[in-house]
Amino acid sequence: MASFLKSSFLSSTIFSNHSPSVFIKPPNPTRFPKSTTTVIRSELATLPILSFDGTKIDETSLNLKSAHPDTARAVVHRGITTDLNNKRRGTASTLTRAKVRGGGKKPFPQKKLDRARHGSQLTLLRPGGGVVFEPKPRDWSVKINKKEKRLVISTALASTVVNRIVVEEFGEKFEKPKTKEFIEVLKRWGIDPKEKSMFFITLFMLNVDDNVALSSRNTETLRMLTPRTLNLFNVLNADKLVFTQGLDYLNDVHGDDDVDVFEDEDEDEEAKLGFFSPGAKKNLNRSNFFGQNLKILGQKLEILGQNLKILRQQLKNLGQNLKVLRQNL
Repeated sequence: MASFLKSSFLSSTIFSNHSPSVFIKPPNPTRFPKSTTTVIRSELATLPILSFDGTKIDETSLNLKSAHPDTARAVVHRGITTDLNNKRRGTASTLTRAKVRGGGKKPFPQKKLDRARHGSQLTLLRPGGGVVFEPKPRDWSVKINKKEKRLVISTALASTVVNRIVVEEFGEKFEKPKTKEFIEVLKRWGIDPKEKSMFFITLFMLNVDDNVALSSRNTETLRMLTPRTLNLFNVLNADKLVFTQGLDYLNDVHGDDDVDVFEDEDEDEEAKLGFFSPGAKKNLNRSNFFGQNLKILGQKLEILGQNLKILRQQLKNLGQNLKVLRQNL
């Protein structure tokens, strides 16, 4: 865990109120105000987009949530300890002295051998004996809320302001796997191949391009991640973070929901809806979706009612025909 403490996370601007030292004395709780108005804030950054040749071609913005500077370290620490605990398999199992087989016979006489006396082979001091406070299989998993987990990752990403690089989509640039060409591209982007780098591929969504994966897998200090495999440990452990051109995924999942909440609505409807909490746009779209489904369901029920009415009339006519036929017989 100490390997990534020297990274840009602790030297970020979100910790500008604290000393850069890792081992700091926690502040006195009485010095904090009784109520804090801003618990989560937004970190807006404008990043240049580099081409495959290393030249600047455009700019993009990254708007991420970040925890308050007074609680950011605690939030990220809880996230990394939770991830490490959830990776533990918990299969260690040993036996105590009472559970070890054998040991009924005294190993050697009590006297006349000038040796320390032992009464059993199961003693904790001999090889093959029992184990004191033996570990047993257990569940080390720790629960963390979804919103808190997203806040942890967004805070870690927001802390890497200096070490973030955005490049254009380069999956089609590699016609065949070639590690030498990939290292040359890293140097054109200003990345040292010996540094720990994390590539976040946002355009492939599920899988990394085969030629890119084969070209980069021989570089031990490099990790290729997708939105499905993004994790906190690799973010903190990396010296450089490289994003592909599309940052909409990060802005949608880990961004600030207060920005342009009503960008698709009319002004009159905005006045009717009033103020919404963060995430209101997603909830509004979800409610519209369910409203449309309910409307379609109502139409189908109305058609079903008409069909039942027609079927009832047909059954009534059939009953009259049967009555007439019975009279004729």
